[in-house]
Amino acid sequence: MNKTIGVLAHVDAGKTTFSEQLLYHTNSIKKRGRVDHKDAFLDSHDIEKNRGITVFADQGIFEFKNSVYYLIDTPGHVDFSPEMERAIQVMDFAIVVISGVKGIEGHTETVWNLLKKHQIPTFFFINKMDRTGANSHNVIKEISSQLTEDIYDISSFAFESMSEALIEFIAERDEELLDYYMEMGYEPNLWLKKMQDMIQSNQFYPCMKGSALQDNGIKEFLDTFDLLTVTAYSKEQPFAGRVYKIRYDETGARVTFIKAISGVMHVREEIVYANEKTEKITQIRKYNGKQYQQIQSACAGELFAVTGLTNASIGDGIGELQEKAIYEMIPTLRSKVVFEPGVNIKEALQYFRILEVEDPSLHVTWEEGLQEIHLYVMGTIQLEVLEQIVLERFQLHVTFDQPEILYKETAITETIGYGHFEPLRHYAEVHLKLEPGERNSGIVFKSVCHTDNLPIGLQNLVKQHIFERAHHGILTGSPITDIKVTLLTGRAHNKHTHGGDFREATFRALRQGLEKGVNILLEPYYSFKIKVDINQMGKVLADIQTAHGKFDSQVTEADKAIITGTVPVANFMDYGSVLASFTQGKGRITLQFAGYDRCHNEQDVIESKKYDKNADSEYTSSSIFCAKGQGFTVNWEEAEEMMHCL
Repeated sequence: MNKTIGVLAHVDAGKTTFSEQLLYHTNSIKKRGRVDHKDAFLDSHDIEKNRGITVFADQGIFEFKNSVYYLIDTPGHVDFSPEMERAIQVMDFAIVVISGVKGIEGHTETVWNLLKKHQIPTFFFINKMDRTGANSHNVIKEISSQLTEDIYDISSFAFESMSEALIEFIAERDEELLDYYMEMGYEPNLWLKKMQDMIQSNQFYPCMKGSALQDNGIKEFLDTFDLLTVTAYSKEQPFAGRVYKIRYDETGARVTFIKAISGVMHVREEIVYANEKTEKITQIRKYNGKQYQQIQSACAGELFAVTGLTNASIGDGIGELQEKAIYEMIPTLRSKVVFEPGVNIKEALQYFRILEVEDPSLHVTWEEGLQEIHLYVMGTIQLEVLEQIVLERFQLHVTFDQPEILYKETAITETIGYGHFEPLRHYAEVHLKLEPGERNSGIVFKSVCHTDNLPIGLQNLVKQHIFERAHHGILTGSPITDIKVTLLTGRAHNKHTHGGDFREATFRALRQGLEKGVNILLEPYYSFKIKVDINQMGKVLADIQTAHGKFDSQVTEADKAIITGTVPVANFMDYGSVLASFTQGKGRITLQFAGYDRCHNEQDVIESKKYDKNADSEYTSSSIFCAKGQGFTVNWEEAEEMMHCL
């Protein structure tokens, strides 16, 4: 039986040490490493060793009883959450490690919400029970009140002699089982099967405790985990898999990591993409830490890596699985790369493109007019790590500007945009209706264009150009979003329409529509959850109001106040350190990206950006027409009168 398991936690909860123990107890490694000794098997990168944190989601393999386990050790720092989320989507089961001393911390809730979203069956392990102040009872109460009531401590679990309390806990969550229990009593095999089913369907979350550092409770956890988890992968179906990671090895070869969901993949097999392009698998590798062995095939339930694929991206489905994964952990900051004098920036751009393939959340952009490289990040720690990565891998010294907030723009009025592109021997015209979309819906496209005006192929080309990039708004040049785009009509020329003509016409129509309407600026918001002593609640509420945030009704638990709400990222990104200061480290804050909403200081931001919409080298609102063998430009205010389709 193949099982993919992930270990997740807030930073410093003991996640990597826990993973090392699992590998050691199953003879996958001969020596247990430690983060503080810089010799952890799964924290193999120099950056991870030096910083003492997990940055990359690396995997180990071990066998236990009748199963092969693929273990993914995920980053625990919030700056590397996108790496964690990509790994979550290929897990069969998750193990959330929580400190018995600190309990639930900010990132623990982020982890939990992602696991719930992706419906990953989850176990809890309360760690560091050897430390002074550790209290598993309090932690379980915290999990029950803040994460899930369906948790139960099974630290003393015994299949043959299950405690009466656990028997009843399981029976109460299944009506048929409860009836059976009332009539027939306890039957071990039936209860075991029900526990397995309930774990799989996220109705039951087992919890155990111990100390990873002292090797206390690990073997018991492994025995119980193996007993309570089952998977059912089929080799008989056609191959389907999900790309969850891409790396470049020391030879420069692109290595694509895949989770096989069904079927079997063989070396030399051809992969067919949704666009009907094909590529051939040249190698299949099975990784254990940094080491790998070449194999001839990989089957359902396995994690493996292949070479030969250059078109696959992280999140792509392979084979029968064509849908692309959607990720929630989205950076809200943007930073400029700063180079030393004499650096070939275009060459450096290629290095950053490689990093973008490995981490799509970086969203590397090239500003041609400014000759600058910009990228998206989660925080300053990520930038520090990127500096080291670029130096080690590409021998390039870089720094980064102070990160700025990522703003977006949207239209709040309905308009029709017209774009015409007709320099000599070129021709394309596009008419687009722009309507306000729901907040955080992105760009939505549909076509009502008759095929007599534009064939389906050209209509699809317009759609492709709408989605091929983030388009600049006219207020600050920030990406536009939350707009419904409808293709109304268009026109091509049998002789003069060439590649790129419809791209030009589409961009101009989009831009002209924005010019004619009312636009607003959007900024990213956090949803927050803050827990402090009741006597500190007043200051927190005042801080939230000062930050232009909104809070819900407060909840009290004993002498604690729990405050939730939303607040602009720009005003709250450093509030964790402020909270720690005035609560002497006892206050707790959880921040999660809550999407975009209207900017609280729109005019200030617009003025600070100093964006000149008429000087944007990539976008123009004007159209080009042709007369007497020459193309001429028509300003956006006058272009509508000259359109050929009206």
